[in-house]
Amino acid sequence: MLAIITARGGSQGLPRKNVLPFRGRPLIAWTIAAARASGRIDRLVLSSDDPEIIAVAEGLGCEAPFRRAPALSGDAAASIDVVLDALDRVPGYDVVVLLQPTSPLRTAADIDGALDHMAAAGAPGCVSVQEAQNHPWLVFGQDGEGRLKPFASPPDGAGLRRQDLPPALVLNGAVYAADAAWLRREKAFVRPGETVAWEMPADRSIDIDTWEDFQAAERLANG
Repeated sequence: MLAIITARGGSQGLPRKNVLPFRGRPLIAWTIAAARASGRIDRLVLSSDDPEIIAVAEGLGCEAPFRRAPALSGDAAASIDVVLDALDRVPGYDVVVLLQPTSPLRTAADIDGALDHMAAAGAPGCVSVQEAQNHPWLVFGQDGEGRLKPFASPPDGAGLRRQDLPPALVLNGAVYAADAAWLRREKAFVRPGETVAWEMPADRSIDIDTWEDFQAAERLANG
């Protein structure tokens, strides 16, 4: 089983975020530690274009067997293309796990739980999720004249009290796992009706993109 940490050098929302000190260690260190503590991962590699990130990761025990091409390192590069590139460069694995360094509160138990759940369900993919803060039935859009309209219409007769709402889940960015052959074919970790979900609590689900996210993650970690 192959785990891939993706960490490019450029970041618009929070520059150099992958190596910023988080609780006394580079942000990426927490993902490396969780992956190395996993009981399911056979090999851990980094995909990065940045010499500093590569040096930090290698110093923390993560392999960096290649340097990501510039074409896969810009703002427009898709994560799935980066993962497929890594699979081509490090072949021979049937299952792949994408671990983003921007989820420092994810644990080894979350990684192993998602992988075990995928195997037990006989599913080709599993992604980590958390409960949605705002239920889609309670979210509105606007029509062309600025009048409110439901963003997602509930079934006729459905109750809209919070205690009556069915569970609504959103991706939290912490764990993406898939059968490698299926992923190559589908070019996506999420396919409705095929991908299963591994639910995580909100206090381990933060995904850092901005300085405000970074501060919130530190509060949660110290809380």
